[in-house]
Amino acid sequence: MKEIKSLQFLGSELQEHENLQASAKFQIVPCPMEKTVSYGSGTCLGPNAILHASQELERSSPCESGFFTQPPIDCSVDHETCLLELKERSARIVIENHFPVILGGEHSLTWAAVKGVSEAIGQKIGVVQIDAHADLRDSYQGMVHSHASVMNLLVQDGHRLASIGVRAICEEEKKIREKYSVFFQDAGELVRGNVSSMELPSDFPELVYLSFDLDGLDPSVMLAVGTPVPGGLSYYQSIDLVKSALKGRTCVGMDLVELSPKPTDIVSPFTAASLLQELLALV
Repeated sequence: MKEIKSLQFLGSELQEHENLQASAKFQIVPCPMEKTVSYGSGTCLGPNAILHASQELERSSPCESGFFTQPPIDCSVDHETCLLELKERSARIVIENHFPVILGGEHSLTWAAVKGVSEAIGQKIGVVQIDAHADLRDSYQGMVHSHASVMNLLVQDGHRLASIGVRAICEEEKKIREKYSVFFQDAGELVRGNVSSMELPSDFPELVYLSFDLDGLDPSVMLAVGTPVPGGLSYYQSIDLVKSALKGRTCVGMDLVELSPKPTDIVSPFTAASLLQELLALV
């Protein structure tokens, strides 16, 4: 029986030459950040839970491109230092012609990852966000770099935003949507209409970053999140929506965030790992 590399995403299925940092296309960066959570806790445990659950996945075609899971970001230090390290690491991965995959951790980390990828490429990029929340507040609970304001920071930085699956939004965020011409398709429309495909505006950037907050899924599919909201997307619906959003565009990085593992729930980490595998097959 071969050794299971439990700290490597899909480690149990990778051949040795597919698990080399120098050549692996997909560079997994665990970022167990839990600095601004506002309801349920546990996002610091999310990355490890996904890595361990991934050992139970079946081998798939992305394995041939190679996976390497880097050492985690040190999140014991202050929030700003964490974000700076993630920004620099994301940029370095792109500069070395790899694809960054950030495992969260809370959603505030997306600002750093997008900034790093964008600076490495040398241009602003589009952000495709799957989420129950708009995350467009100016700040939340006194914090600008909050999980609830991360998309506000990105649109202020000049990145275009496509927001999919939202069903919790305040009036302030609706005004921000209008001000920055945010493209959105909310969960009420998508779920009630059983919509599984979409088309981004023709002027949306060709280079996109995918940010998938697991609370974008319905709690019946994904229970282990800190801020669950009823009326969310189904598993295959979310994958199909991402697939259609990426059509004709190039994905240059992604993150999967906000898993908050529960002691008796093994379904949620496995669902998160399976979803990540499916999303990477799209890029």
